[in-house]
Formats: sequence, C-alpha cells, structure tokens
Amino acid sequence: MSLTEQNNHNSSSDEEPFSDNTLDEHLDEKDLQAKKEDIEKDERVKQLQSQYGLTEIPDSTPEILPSDAELTQDLPDDIAYIDLIKYKIKDLESLNLSRFTSLESIVLRDNLLESLNGLKVLQGKEKLEELDVYDNRITHISKHVNEFPNLNMLDLSFNNIKTIKHLENLTKIENLYFVQNRVHEIKGLKQMTKLENLELGGNKISYISEELLELPSLEQLWLGKNRITRLENLNNLSNLRVLSIQSNGISKLENLEGLVNLEELYLSHNNLTELEGLDNLKNLNTLDITSNKISKLSNLSHLTKLTDLWCSYNLLSSFENISEQLGKLPELETVYFEGNPLQLNGPAVYRRKVKLALGPSLKKIDAMYITN
Repeated sequence: MSLTEQNNHNSSSDEEPFSDNTLDEHLDEKDLQAKKEDIEKDERVKQLQSQYGLTEIPDSTPEILPSDAELTQDLPDDIAYIDLIKYKIKDLESLNLSRFTSLESIVLRDNLLESLNGLKVLQGKEKLEELDVYDNRITHISKHVNEFPNLNMLDLSFNNIKTIKHLENLTKIENLYFVQNRVHEIKGLKQMTKLENLELGGNKISYISEELLELPSLEQLWLGKNRITRLENLNNLSNLRVLSIQSNGISKLENLEGLVNLEELYLSHNNLTELEGLDNLKNLNTLDITSNKISKLSNLSHLTKLTDLWCSYNLLSSFENISEQLGKLPELETVYFEGNPLQLNGPAVYRRKVKLALGPSLKKIDAMYITN
C-alpha cells in the first residue's frame, strides 16, 4: 500500500467525522466546562480566604527577565551607579561595562555570577568605590578586583570562596565582607591599614591570624560560626569597638587586655566555664555569653558602662552571686537569665528575685519590660 493510500485509508472510518457545526458545539461544551471549573476554584479560594483570613499577595517577579545585555543598554555612559539585583546574570561580559567611564558603585547581588574577570574592561577604575556581589557563585577572587585602588567597600559574602587573595592594592578599603564562604585562613589583608569593618562569619577559620595585628583602624570584627578555639592576636586592636566570636570553640577568655575601647562582646555558643580577662574592658556596654557552661558570674562588677547582659542557658543558680556582681552597675538596663537553674527551679518568683537582686536602672528581664 502506498503512503498516499495509507493516509487515505486512515482518514476514512466507520465513524462520521465532525462537521464544522459539530466541532463548534464540542468546543463550546469544553469551554463551558472549563469556565465552570474556574468559577468553582475561585469560589473555593474565596471561601478559604474568608475562613482563615488569608490575603492574596500578587507575584511581583517579572515573568520574563530581560537578557543581560538589555539590562544596561539604556543606561547613560557616564552613570555613576549600576544596581542590578536578582536578574540571574551569569557573566559580566554581557553587561558591556566597557562603555561606562564614571562608575562609583556596582551592585550585582543575588545573581548567578561565577567569575569577576569581566571587570577588566571597566574604564575609570580609580573612580570605583563600592563593589557588591553578595550571593552569587564566585569561587575565586579575580586578579582584576585588585585594579580598583580607591575601593572603599567590597562585599563577597555568600559565595564559594576558599582563599582571600588579589587584594594587595586595596589600601583604602574600609568595609570588607566575606560572610558565609569557605575561607580557611585570614590572610591577604595586612596592607588594609584603613579597614574599619571586617566580617568573616560563617567560614572555616580555625585560628585568628597575626595579620590582624597590622589592622590598627579596625573597629568591628565579626568571626561568628567558625572553628576558632583560642582568642589571640587581638591586643593591637585598640580601636576595636565590636568583637563577635559566637558559635566557635572558645573555652577561655584571654588576650583581651589591649581592647580598651571595646563596647560590644559577643561570645554566645562557646565552651566558656568562667569569666576572666575582662579587667581592661571598662567601656563595655553589651556582653553576650548565652549558651555556655558558666555556673558563676565573676569579673563584672567593674563594668560600670554595661547596659546589656545576656546570660541565658548557662548554669547560674545563685541570686546572691548576681546581686554581688551586677547590683551596683549604674547603667544596667537589660538582662537575660532564662534557661538557667535560677529560672527553671522557681519560675513563679524568678522575675521578682532578679528585680530585687539588681539596681533601680533595670528595665527589662528576658525581653519583657518590668512593670511596677
């Protein structure tokens, strides 16, 4: 049988084919059924909204994202700021950055970038002050990042970077962010004599490097959620105001004598059993020792500027000890003691006893304001 004959054979059957009118009627019935189902769905949604107090939130995400090249094509050549967040940008080359001559800030947060090599084409590199590529897929710091001598802020947080490198020329940088990467060692920073804020939380750092001794301007150091077991190489940081080293393996407070201007110290979720080494921290206003193994407060009575003390989930059991260490602190306003034996063993009288043990400046116990 020929192909033509076979097609003719397949097109003929015992059933009479749809006429135009029959087909229209068939489609009309399908449309009516679909509309009926849509109406029933809408009614059900309205019923659920009414029953549970739900509110429909419109989807603000564009259905079709423009191509990378389209994102910058309408921008003037002398624009100072490029801010492209959550556009699924995969490479810098497609943004045609070479035509921009006056860029001071590039913000490309929450995209799909794997490399920063595309920065090499940028004109007027001495003008760039801010580079923010937070939350991408970058694994290495391109050598071209080192070509921006006046960079003030660099944010490489939430990427997959293992090694800090190619930053030797960034001598004017003040804010550096490497949060949530895979960094093992603090290095490549000693030339940053103007660095004020360094954030390295959520990495794989096991020790505090000597490079920090070369950062005299440092005011904030964030090292939470690493693998650090000892406090060291901090004594030269006389301008440090904030030290955060929570969620590590610290078992002893030491080498803090030089931090004479420290105002905030965060040590929660470590292995501390006692408080020591705080003698010179007379400007401290916030101390967080939540979730350690401390059974007795000590070395706190001289901290006359202390306003906030967070001690939840330790082993404290004595109200007398609390009164002795904290009762005469003139500015103490907030304390947290929940999860300690002194709270667990007498929850009904706990707040009253804390209030009696501490001075008149106290305003809040465990996030609840004191009422008369």
